[in-house]
Amino acid sequence: MPVKMRINKHRVPVNIYTEDIESEAITQLGHIAELPFIHHHIAAMPDVHFGLGATVGSVIPSKGAIIPAAVGVDIGCGMNAVRLSLSAEQLPDNLRAVRSAIEAAIPVGFNMHKTVAAQRSSLNALDKGLMRLFERHPTLTKMQRRPYDTWGQQLGTLGGGNHFIELCLDEDNAVWVMLHSGSRGIGNNIGRYFVNLAKKDMERLQIRTPNKDLAYFKEGAEHFNDYVEAVQWGQDYAMSNRREMMRLLLQALRSCLPDFDTTREAINCHHNYVSREHHFGEDVYLTRKGAISAREGELGIIPGSMGAKSFIVRGLGAADSFCSCSHGAGRKMSRTKAKKHFAAEDLIQQTAGVECRKDNGVLDEIPGAYKDIDTVMQNQNDLVEVVHTLKQVVCVKG
Repeated sequence: MPVKMRINKHRVPVNIYTEDIESEAITQLGHIAELPFIHHHIAAMPDVHFGLGATVGSVIPSKGAIIPAAVGVDIGCGMNAVRLSLSAEQLPDNLRAVRSAIEAAIPVGFNMHKTVAAQRSSLNALDKGLMRLFERHPTLTKMQRRPYDTWGQQLGTLGGGNHFIELCLDEDNAVWVMLHSGSRGIGNNIGRYFVNLAKKDMERLQIRTPNKDLAYFKEGAEHFNDYVEAVQWGQDYAMSNRREMMRLLLQALRSCLPDFDTTREAINCHHNYVSREHHFGEDVYLTRKGAISAREGELGIIPGSMGAKSFIVRGLGAADSFCSCSHGAGRKMSRTKAKKHFAAEDLIQQTAGVECRKDNGVLDEIPGAYKDIDTVMQNQNDLVEVVHTLKQVVCVKG
């Protein structure tokens, strides 16, 4: 039984798949467990840590209600990976040109494409859905300059923070490409807009929650259906963003690597999202905030930090985790603390052998700011089995 801690003092229990968890995160999980619509229990994955709105690494089953801040503002953030028909010996000795080609093809940070880069046909459904949302909530358009253009120009872009693009080698020295991104600025705006609406609803209805960030919409409430539609749109956009980025990435790699084919179907999975699922006898809205679906036989991606291993995994369908597993290594140190604790020399040492930025601009993403990925994987060996172990040789950060 991989559950390391089980807290029973709240309305529903909390199952925690690690002993490495801050007291602030335990308190945060307890607040969620007190809400009246939480079903059966809450599960906290082995990469769990304190987060904005709700605990990162938490899996939250709710009956008839959704907490927008638990889904978060990077709606649909997740991973995409594909294996290539190349081996390590076919890569150039110096990978700087490979990194440069990726950075030239895919905007990072706050940058975006100068025009809509994706094929117009792939945008039609997204376009119509966003227009319906804007018509019902016109104030959404005021949250972002030129929103009708920006969302299209950001499709196929990386963003910043912990988002990345990597070229990796597996245990057989086969080459993989892997990327991590979400719904970009438009998803952030949608998330913040509905989080604020939920807080206003709680004030208007005089409903008190253990924490203001846990404001929620109940089924039948004024904004519930709009939020469900909006969050689904954000998840679809994030999935399309990763597909477009992967297309651009493979196109860029063809300019600087030998001819190749893709030899494994791409895995494209969310780890910040909500879905309708059936668990412990009830249909629930299952929110995975920093967790991926790990149903029996389902493939997923668990990345480490920019200097550590990553894993392609197969789910084992563990009921007590709501068929979920971790979404990565998980932070053990805040970004601010990491910048104070480490220097560029530490980053150079901890990313030895990886072609990547090694400057103060990405110091908050230093491997030392993250939990040990091997320990995280050991704590969830009843949730997933490892199919491939990957080690990056190129890493592009936002």
